[in-house]
Amino acid sequence: MDIIFLLIPIAIILASCAVWAFFWSVNSGQYEDLESPAHSILYDDDDDLIPEDARVKPDNKSND
Repeated sequence: MDIIFLLIPIAIILASCAVWAFFWSVNSGQYEDLESPAHSILYDDDDDLIPEDARVKPDNKSND
């Protein structure tokens, strides 16, 4: 029964730290834009990863 007197204050301190961290992250803008980082990988430029000799070069010939 003596351990409950130690665990309750520790639980209250941990819960208050978690609530403070949540409000800090909301106020600092961590949850402002949730979709752009997920879409940014779709628009990533991968030209630097492709070797120069393996790149497909477009033909500049017109079919006139």
